[in-house]
Amino acid sequence: MAGRPREFDRDQALKQAMLAFWRRGYESTSMSDLVAALGIASARIYAAFGSKEDLFREAVALYTAGDGGFADLALRQEEDVAAAIERMLRDAVMLYTQPDSPQGCMVVSAATNCSEQNDGVLEWLRAQRHERTQSVMDRLRRGVADGQLGPDTDVDALGDFYAVQLHGISVQARDGVPRERLLAAVRVAMTPLLQAAIKR
Repeated sequence: MAGRPREFDRDQALKQAMLAFWRRGYESTSMSDLVAALGIASARIYAAFGSKEDLFREAVALYTAGDGGFADLALRQEEDVAAAIERMLRDAVMLYTQPDSPQGCMVVSAATNCSEQNDGVLEWLRAQRHERTQSVMDRLRRGVADGQLGPDTDVDALGDFYAVQLHGISVQARDGVPRERLLAAVRVAMTPLLQAAIKR
C-alpha cells in the first residue's frame, strides 16, 4: 500500500513562495524553483494555490500584509507629515537591506519586464505601485489641510518625488548599496519637504 502524501503547512509554503518570488521575480521563478522552495510536487502546488499567478498574487498579499506594509503604517501612524515621510523612507532602507532577506522591494522588482503572456501580472503590480504613490500624495494633502505644509505646496510633484525615492531605494539596495549610504540619502531627500513645512 502506497504511503500517504506528506502533509504540508500551507502558510509556511506560501511564505517560502513569497521569498522565492521576492528573490527572483515573477517570470524568472520557474515551477521547478517553487517545487524546490516549497518542498512539494508541482501537482500539490497547483491543488493548493491554483496557478502560478494565483500563488504569486497570494505571495504579494502576504508581503504587503507583513514587512511590506511599512509604508502604510508610517503614513498612518505619524501625526507630523515630515516624520511620516522620513519614517517611510528609513523603514524602506531597513527592510530592503536586511542581510537575511531578499534585497529590495518585492512589488518594485518582481516584474519590471515580462513577456507578453504575463502582461496581466505586470499591469497588476504597476497598479499597486501607483496606489503607493497616491497614498503618499494623499498624506501630503493632509499635511496641507492640517496646516503643516504651505497652501501652495505642490503635493503631486512632492508625491512623485518621494515615490521615486522609495522605488529608487529598492533598486539601490538590490545593487548592494550599503544601508548607511541609503540612510544618508534619505536625510538629503527630506530637504524639499522641510522647506515646504510651515515653521511653528
